[in-house]
Amino acid sequence: MSKEQTLIYGIRSVKEAIESEKSLNRVYIQRGLKGASAFDLIKTLNKKEIEISYVPIEKLNRFTVKNHQGVVATIAPIQFLSIDQLSKIVEKKKDSCQILILDQISDVRNFGAIVRTAECSGVDCIIIQSSGSAPVNGDTIKTSSGAVFNVPICKVSHIKDAIFLLKQLNIKIYGATEKAEKNIYQADFKSSQAIIMGSEGKGLSKSIVALCDELIKIPLLGKIESLNVSVACGTILYEIVRQKGF
Repeated sequence: MSKEQTLIYGIRSVKEAIESEKSLNRVYIQRGLKGASAFDLIKTLNKKEIEISYVPIEKLNRFTVKNHQGVVATIAPIQFLSIDQLSKIVEKKKDSCQILILDQISDVRNFGAIVRTAECSGVDCIIIQSSGSAPVNGDTIKTSSGAVFNVPICKVSHIKDAIFLLKQLNIKIYGATEKAEKNIYQADFKSSQAIIMGSEGKGLSKSIVALCDELIKIPLLGKIESLNVSVACGTILYEIVRQKGF
């Protein structure tokens, strides 16, 4: 498969892609599309929790001049890991595993920058959610300088599922939030852990905060109240690198 994002179009083609377990980023469906085949496809997409965007036909026509039947899908240029494969990575690394969880980071450039830093700092796996996350596409590849091909990315239906699994595997869960009392220089990152970074606008959701073993923040000495999420992520990851003695 090309390292650029691939398009598939047509109801039958998209259904076959789902059945063959291709990694679909998003499916664009013409607004008001009717018919039994379209209804069946939408039902399948919802069941698989694949993100759907309902768009005017003009947008679909810009994707392709061929007969798209009101449906166009984008396929990710990488194969995402399953939660079972994530479990194997953690078990293999045991006491030195580093996991990064992105709670609905939606900006492609931020996502790409985070992946690049994660790869450089030795992160073993990145976890993203199926819905609400930035797609892995050509922009992601460019921003990450190709790092998306070098660091495993696990896509899950719900971030909570991954957190519960990691807790069972004795991985400590840190949530990055400016509301934390402890800063990153007071935390102990010498063993295995997962760092959760929240979305650009809202930060960590309350339900995710409740699942964290510990909350951490980056000390800010100026007047601005927060860092860009990719900068904040890099700061935390390299504090982990420092503590592990590299």
